[in-house]
Amino acid sequence: MMFKHNFKKVLSATAFAVALVVAPAANVSAATNDASSTQQSATATSQDQQASQDQAASQSSAANQSSATAASASSSTSTSSATSTSMVKKTTKKAKKTTKKSKKKTSKKKAVKKVAKKTTKKRATKKAAEAAAKKAAAVKKAAAKKAAAAKKAAAKKAAAKKKAAAKKKAAAKKKAAKKSAEKAAKYWIAMRESSGYYTARNGSCYGRYQLLISYLGGDLSKKNQERTADRYVYGRYGSWVNAKRFWLAHNWY
Repeated sequence: MMFKHNFKKVLSATAFAVALVVAPAANVSAATNDASSTQQSATATSQDQQASQDQAASQSSAANQSSATAASASSSTSTSSATSTSMVKKTTKKAKKTTKKSKKKTSKKKAVKKVAKKTTKKRATKKAAEAAAKKAAAVKKAAAKKAAAAKKAAAKKAAAKKKAAAKKKAAAKKKAAKKSAEKAAKYWIAMRESSGYYTARNGSCYGRYQLLISYLGGDLSKKNQERTADRYVYGRYGSWVNAKRFWLAHNWY
């Protein structure tokens, strides 16, 4: 910038000298004035150029300062970016750690849930097995009770049957004994009345049991004598045993 300014000064001086040589004397003053004016203009121009230089220097300084500021800002930005990256990395690491921890916690929770589910299932299975065993025991008990009741009923029925049979047997035995006693008493009376002859006769009495002839109704057969004798004794005494008892007391019946 200074070189250009000096060059302009030299050019102005040269132009002024040439004007002095070429121009007429009358114009020397005007040329001098013009030169002076030109010099003043050059000076003004030089001043303007100096101001421009100062301004440019100032702007350059400002630009340098701005560049330094920008560099500083860039450095700060870089530092901030580095810090931000570090923070992002830390945050990411922390997030990963948290995620890992969360996954671990979730995995642990799932494991606990799985164990709980398994335990619940085991308990349910155990409970079902206990219920089944209880039901089986109840069924077995009911079956045993039913079998015992059936056995008792069968025993009772058998006992009743046995008792009935015994009673029947006793009754039959008693009946047989009674029949035998009746037969013996009848035979005893026949022996006392006619010595057992169906044709024996004593006055108005006839036959084995010495019944009144009118009782026989004209039928002197053995069958009729037996039938009529039984009808007479059972009608009068109730049995041959009672008739014998009466005979023993009165010598007749």
